[in-house]
Amino acid sequence: MSDLITHVNDDAFQQQVLESEVPVLLDFWAEWCGPCKAIAPMLDELARQYEGKLRIVKLNIDHNQQTPRTYGVRGIPTLMVFKNGKVEATQIGAVGKGQLTQMIDKAI
Repeated sequence: MSDLITHVNDDAFQQQVLESEVPVLLDFWAEWCGPCKAIAPMLDELARQYEGKLRIVKLNIDHNQQTPRTYGVRGIPTLMVFKNGKVEATQIGAVGKGQLTQMIDKAI
């Protein structure tokens, strides 16, 4: 896992995501989720590609249930782009890098 990816919990969510100076791609995931593991290498690549322009943050839904409930997360992986404390884009399910890059570029 890239050292450019931050793991957050419910307590750090406000500061790490909503108050972030740069846009954040938040990955709601879990250890047991196959598609979550499948997109992890792509998220590492994106963290390098967008370094300085976008932060990638992961939140484990098994250990942190308040934030996914707040944002209506029903399936994982769910990826949300936050900018200035608001959700700018959402992608549910594993997608290709091209589709995710398009979503990020539109949102930031």
